[in-house]
Amino acid sequence: MSVGIVQEQLTSAINHALLQVQQQGLLHSQHFPQPSVDFPKREEWGDLSSSVAMVIAKQEQRSPLEVANVIADQLQTSSSLLEKVSVVPPGFLNFTLRSDCWFSVLAEIERMGDRYGYSDIGQGQRVLLEFVSANPTGPLHVGHGRGAALGEVLARVLGAAGYAVDKEFYINDAGRQMKLLADSVYARYLEVHGREVAFPEDGYRGDYIRELARIVTQEKKTSLLILDSEDAKRECGRLARQEILRKLKGDLARFGVEFETWYSETTLFSSGKLQAALSDLQQRDFVFTRDGATWFRSSQFQDAKDRVVCKQDGEYTYLASDIAYHFDKLRRGYDWLINIWGADHHGYVPRMQAAIQAFGYDKDRLRVVLTQMVRLLRDGKKIEMSKRAGEFVTLQDVLDEVGGDAATFFFLMRRADTHLDFDLELAKRQSAENPVYYVQYAHARLASLFRNAEQRGFTVPPVSRAPLSALVQPEEIRLIKQVSGFPGLLEASARSLEPHRLTFYLQELAGLLHVFYYKHRVLPPRLDSFQEKESGGLDPSRELSEPGQEGLSKDVTTARLVLLKHVQTVIRNGLHLLGVSAPEKM
Repeated sequence: MSVGIVQEQLTSAINHALLQVQQQGLLHSQHFPQPSVDFPKREEWGDLSSSVAMVIAKQEQRSPLEVANVIADQLQTSSSLLEKVSVVPPGFLNFTLRSDCWFSVLAEIERMGDRYGYSDIGQGQRVLLEFVSANPTGPLHVGHGRGAALGEVLARVLGAAGYAVDKEFYINDAGRQMKLLADSVYARYLEVHGREVAFPEDGYRGDYIRELARIVTQEKKTSLLILDSEDAKRECGRLARQEILRKLKGDLARFGVEFETWYSETTLFSSGKLQAALSDLQQRDFVFTRDGATWFRSSQFQDAKDRVVCKQDGEYTYLASDIAYHFDKLRRGYDWLINIWGADHHGYVPRMQAAIQAFGYDKDRLRVVLTQMVRLLRDGKKIEMSKRAGEFVTLQDVLDEVGGDAATFFFLMRRADTHLDFDLELAKRQSAENPVYYVQYAHARLASLFRNAEQRGFTVPPVSRAPLSALVQPEEIRLIKQVSGFPGLLEASARSLEPHRLTFYLQELAGLLHVFYYKHRVLPPRLDSFQEKESGGLDPSRELSEPGQEGLSKDVTTARLVLLKHVQTVIRNGLHLLGVSAPEKM
């Protein structure tokens, strides 16, 4: 199911009402739009809301309020779901449902279990998701970490929405940056062997270059000293690339990121795919020669100007490689190409969309998600990115300090296209201030409750046998409404390519749970109320206690256990999609 079951039921009721008023001649349109049903911005407006009347009003050439009243009158008489329907300007329909309507949500969670929220909106479409794609010239930094978290979680969200997703890392291992890497490692290699050499002016100067030179020395000893310098540099570059890629893969695996394919840029040249792509464009008259260079007619596809793909000296540009790479992606039969790039690639997007169109595809076949910079903080103060200062700058350093769970959650706490402040101290804090701890603690708190309930002989029956009519408190209904929105949240995240919505949702759900915790009791109080607290501050003698309340009926206890069991399922499902652990104890 792509949306919550209650929302589906209401949508069906609206469609039925529209058919009835059409048959009665009260509305005259032959075809009505599919009603959208959402949660209103304010709770007092009702349980759900729809703007369908405003859309239909344009077709009917009548005022939205008039159309909304026609629909509302019909729903009041024909739908057993509703307790109240109200019409508010400029034409919204606000619905208050019977409270027992929400209980079907718990039955749906029970039925779907760890797949609750999943849908088939993707219908098996093949998606190629390219992300990270760092130059193999050095370690991954925190910016790469943000792209890695975004890509991995987006792949899971798309998979949950019914898409067939392949993840690919494009290895930029051709061109000037790889030559500079080879020159830099070779210079340090010579230094290891006591040779004085001028270091390349634009070379890579990090300490990792000296480490790479030591690795080359272990592998080749002094054998490169007698080689021609260009041959020696090529060998240094080959070994450095190999070692950097090994570490990249290790860092990403540690972060829970795995790729189906590692695609080397150099293979575009060796396989003839680059020449084949340009030949295809030439046959379509989208490549031409001017001033001794070869150009792509990208200006015909809303790009600002035409672009060089091969220079006068015969050297291919980065754009030529990227065109060939995307040509190969399309030829592999993917329905949808998604690239996650840094924000500095903003101007590059129109060029690639132009290439997609030049090959005969709609430009929307390619979607690009741009990620903004990450600013590291420590207790609110900016960390200067300097290895010499001993501060953390690499993804590995961040993982060492805060762990994978916190890193993933923090990287996804903002939209990808906004700047992100990542406070290392906050990410380690075990308090409600730390968002990931706040959500994980909600799961652990419920796990503690169920352990204690089991020890005291309480069981959680199936939804069909639970006395759910005992759930009448506003905080209980709010929890059910929140978990009912999980399927729609996942669908919206997949369609918009915005997995950060999941972190927002989980924080809100955890917040509703914690409010419930402080206002209500689930298990009746023990006679022996003085007991030690479990680790993590959970007090099993007081589970979810309500101040001043001395006892509970069995029905209320049972119904609340059922409710919270399914709240826990949704928290666990959400954390799983993030790749974040759902601890049983904290």
